[in-house]
Amino acid sequence: MVLRFLLIQHVELWEELLPFSDRCCCHAPEGRECFAVKSSADTHVQTAGTVNSRAMPSNVEIKAKVSDLTQFAEKAAELSQSEGTIIRQHDTFFNCSQGRLKLRDFMNESGQLIFYERPDTDGPKLSRYSISPTSDPPSLRTVLSDALGVKGEVRKERRLFLIGQTRVHLDTVEGLGNYMELEVVMRPEQTVEDGQQVAEDLMQKLGVSKESLVTGAYMDLLLKGHKET
Repeated sequence: MVLRFLLIQHVELWEELLPFSDRCCCHAPEGRECFAVKSSADTHVQTAGTVNSRAMPSNVEIKAKVSDLTQFAEKAAELSQSEGTIIRQHDTFFNCSQGRLKLRDFMNESGQLIFYERPDTDGPKLSRYSISPTSDPPSLRTVLSDALGVKGEVRKERRLFLIGQTRVHLDTVEGLGNYMELEVVMRPEQTVEDGQQVAEDLMQKLGVSKESLVTGAYMDLLLKGHKET
């Protein structure tokens, strides 16, 4: 399979693309927040096995547990000057010999089949994606379930806020509870360190503590048996 890096073309489409939290896990060194990095543009191959990463826009992302949903929503609404957008998502993960394969159902007769790979290493990491839209998620789910078997499912209600160059997700995940994600959409001239600083500053404004940070995608947390608190 020829993989391509995901190109985010329009802010209204971002939410319909693979949420970054479902793409990678990271383990932060002691005293350092957990950040992850994703590529969001086509790679430019220079020679066999060599990738020119300078042309690849990136996102920096963190995830944290939310103890007070109302308080966090109020702070996010104030900073974004909006009440946010509510989006329902149902992700079905299928057994796959490499990478991850999931079907995202937007619960409105539309969805996406998404294959992605990312290294299971500590620290920032890049993820590669191949995405195909579908207008009939239920039928596609049936076929893939019969062919591959289901690894697990994630159901969530997401409230999306846009604050500057950052997407703020306030998620209520079935079986897990309330979480937030910050996804800093990097500009071409910015470094990963720049994105980390943006995330750190916004964490402080939103009242997100280092102690509340978590690693892993929601599917990972569900498989590990994390419970709502």
